Amino acid sequence: MDTVAPEQVGLSSSRLKRIDARMQRYVDRGQLAGLITVLLRRGQVAHFGIYGQIDQASARPMRADALFRIFSMTKPLTSLAVLMLYEEAAFHLQHPIAQFIPELANLSVLANPMDASSERVPLARPITIYDLLTHTSGLGYGLDELTPVDKLLAQAKILRTDETLAEKMPRIAQFPLHHQPGLRYTYSISLDVLGRLVEIVSGLPLNEFFRLHIFEPLGMLDTGFFVPPEKLERLATLYAPAADGSLVDMRTLEPASLPHFMSGAWVDKTHEPKFFSGGAGLVSTAADYLRFGMLMRNRGELDGVRLVSRKTVELMTSPHLRQDQFFINGASFGLGFAVMTSPAQAQMLGSAGAYEAGGAAHTNFWFDPQEDLMGLLMVQYASYTPTMESMDFKVLAAQAIMD
Repeated sequence: MDTVAPEQVGLSSSRLKRIDARMQRYVDRGQLAGLITVLLRRGQVAHFGIYGQIDQASARPMRADALFRIFSMTKPLTSLAVLMLYEEAAFHLQHPIAQFIPELANLSVLANPMDASSERVPLARPITIYDLLTHTSGLGYGLDELTPVDKLLAQAKILRTDETLAEKMPRIAQFPLHHQPGLRYTYSISLDVLGRLVEIVSGLPLNEFFRLHIFEPLGMLDTGFFVPPEKLERLATLYAPAADGSLVDMRTLEPASLPHFMSGAWVDKTHEPKFFSGGAGLVSTAADYLRFGMLMRNRGELDGVRLVSRKTVELMTSPHLRQDQFFINGASFGLGFAVMTSPAQAQMLGSAGAYEAGGAAHTNFWFDPQEDLMGLLMVQYASYTPTMESMDFKVLAAQAIMD
């Protein structure tokens, strides 16, 4: 990856070295096997760090073209696909999703959201495409079994990968919502529902829509739902923390001991799944995801290819939710991205209007339009236990600005 001298784009070389020191420490302490950090200022790469190993068992070093499971960093790409079709006037964001997916026409919500046996009452209004884009639909995900709805979804293995998006829709419709549509942000399977919308409206399977209309036009040729045999040596091993503090290859763990979305085809990317998850299914590289990031930075255009208009990118990256609807102080949610609204309230270096997306294996992408500063973190570490490498990277990037 071609880089420029940091001072050419208003960054300090000496201060950027703090990124290398901090990320290498995660590797040296055995907290992470390997990772990649990339920092762009004014559209040019000023920092590109490669640390640790792509696989500990074989002691192979991390490589620039490593493939990473990006999990929920898939969501902004699905949002982009939806808005590309919106630009064709195929639908409006206020349209009920059941207008396109009839299986979702008769949903209900628990009268008592903390009691799965409570009465199911009708929706006050239908779920709209906008509700799905902003995660205010009330749908569940099956990730947090502390809530009755998600516990039901987890028991039903709603994220199983041996069924298509079309087959998944009637199963989703069997379960109640957390709350009435539009009430608040609740992380959910909404983007998988929108993946099915893309299929219905475009007449293409989601993987083919991505390939033909996003990946090939942008040159994201290593991004997809599985890794072909000739690229498997580039797939970074996914690790979880062991009880003794070491790292363990998730492929060696008993599936019954893992969350459903961290086993089977979610980890094993050697075969194309039946479930093209618009919420979490993609594998990508640092170079590929930066192509998408640059499209967003350039407000819908990259290297002469325009996928969406400037106004659509503005809509995607605007804060759509009130503070009382979102769970992070100083932040809101757009159409695919979390958006910072107040660095002071977020207690974080950054700018109002900066937006980001992250994945379950701790990958993270962010862009600060005010500073024209973009960061990408690629890592393969699956754990509910917080680690600070992403926040460290953001702070160390911002503190390197010297203009």
